[in-house]
Amino acid sequence: MHLLFLVALYFLPAILAHARHTHNATGILLLNLFLGWTFIGWIIALLMALFSAPYYAYYYRRGW
Repeated sequence: MHLLFLVALYFLPAILAHARHTHNATGILLLNLFLGWTFIGWIIALLMALFSAPYYAYYYRRGW
């Protein structure tokens, strides 16, 4: 049970990016996967997940 909580905490930026439907959710997942073990990489992924626009706003702004 504790291991599942720690894995969810580790992938929290990727989970947030997926839940918010950000346009760069795959990039956040890869950043979290490869650099999340460093605290700086995890913080950067978390900030990207929180401050990225949803994908529909990204495409609407570009006129698609």
